[in-house]
Amino acid sequence: MTNTSTSHILEKTGNGASVNAGNGLALEVSGLSHSYGHHKALDNLSFSIKLREFVILLGLNGAGKSTLFSLITRLFNAQQGEIRIFGQDLRRNPGAALRLLGPVFQARTLDLDLSVVQNLYYHAALHGIGRHEARLRAEPLLRRVQLQDRAHDKARNLSGGQMRRVEIARALLHRPRLLLLDEPTVGLDIEARGNILRHVHDLAADHDTSVLWATHLIDEAAESDSVIILHRGKIVAHGVAGDLVKTAGARDLREAFATFTHEPKQPAHRTADDDV
Repeated sequence: MTNTSTSHILEKTGNGASVNAGNGLALEVSGLSHSYGHHKALDNLSFSIKLREFVILLGLNGAGKSTLFSLITRLFNAQQGEIRIFGQDLRRNPGAALRLLGPVFQARTLDLDLSVVQNLYYHAALHGIGRHEARLRAEPLLRRVQLQDRAHDKARNLSGGQMRRVEIARALLHRPRLLLLDEPTVGLDIEARGNILRHVHDLAADHDTSVLWATHLIDEAAESDSVIILHRGKIVAHGVAGDLVKTAGARDLREAFATFTHEPKQPAHRTADDDV
């Protein structure tokens, strides 16, 4: 984990919040653990995301991805460990930290009875953004996700992929510096998945946005993407996808993932008859 620099360089974001870019990190997670009763969902996680970095959080269902997102977005309070967002301690300065986030959760969260643009305006109002400014921000975002022609259609009339693109546009409306996406392509067809992945990659490249993209779909990670493999609440590998494949001596990331998450079989339970 990179230590926070004592020389703070403050930038102003589009929502008026200041960010600490002095150490070049958008997100720092240190010693993070969380349990549900006796079940340990996360076990001493430590990692960081750099400015403008696109990171794939890869893990099977039940690996702890959604728990991690719930802690970063403060739906849950961390039981152990620290989370810093652009230098802002989430526990000590939650308001300042959360203003820098743009989360897109796995479950659909649009109001289906509102139009696309009304969903965006409602989100803007929650962030204290007036209607005029919201309109100025919404129009280019809808063009960006290629939905400007559906702005006045009710959300319920959109396809699953279009709804997800609206949610991404909505998450960007208050101009966050860190975009979090939890299984954003679940239930979408191959073409829609590819389109959304390209959109978010472009956003990271063109808008100085850092991205944490959680998925169980291995083929969503490109060879040049930074990948964190999460398994049973622990990080078992972290690095550029192509490098992880080489480290594992694998043919591709799917095979490398199987290698990193492999659990040796426990020896069979011996009985008295085994020694006869």
